[in-house]
This record gives sequence, structure tokens and C-alpha cells, in this order.
Amino acid sequence: MSTRLKSRLRIQAAVRLCSAAGISAMVVARGDEDAGQILLKINRFEAGCEVLAEVRNQNGELVWMRGTGEALINEIDADAYLARQRQIDPDLWVLEIEDRDGRNPLAGGF
Repeated sequence: MSTRLKSRLRIQAAVRLCSAAGISAMVVARGDEDAGQILLKINRFEAGCEVLAEVRNQNGELVWMRGTGEALINEIDADAYLARQRQIDPDLWVLEIEDRDGRNPLAGGF
């Protein structure tokens, strides 16, 4: 069994990394502080948004996957997807990042 940082600490680190890079990041929804799943809404402005969820791949490694399909979607659809996910699991964290390049601070994107 692997040891993981608590969700709250991972979110705080992501917000600080974004801040240091001059990128806007805000916690949209607070989840379980210890083990709540983290969803990222990355807003690329005119290009659209993507929603990323952390999942395990075939090798058991944690990877980030688009929860809304391969194409970028508009912000209204991204927000609706996140609202549905929060209805299913109220322990989810949602972090919104505004970055034209679509970088993910939790995947070493900076």
C-alpha cells in the first residue's frame, strides 16, 4: 500500500504552485480533508475547459484522465459535469485553474 498526502495538503500545494507561476487557482468545492478525490477544472479560456480526475492505470499507478472526453468543452458543460459528480460524491474537491496552456500542478505541470 502506498502512502499519499492528504487531499487538503495536495490542494494547498497546487494553489501555491499556481500562485508562484502567476496562474489563477481557486478551490471551488472542499471535500474530505484526508482522502477526498480531487477533480481539476482547467479553463483554457477561448479554447474551452477540461475536467481531470485522478485514476489508477493498468499498472496501478495514479494518472490524470479527462472525465469529460478527449475534446475540450465549454465552461457551462464543465460546471454541470462537476455538479453531477459532487451530487454523487460530496467528498470531492474541485480546484479550478485558469491557464491557457492547460498545465496541471498536481502532475508536475510547472
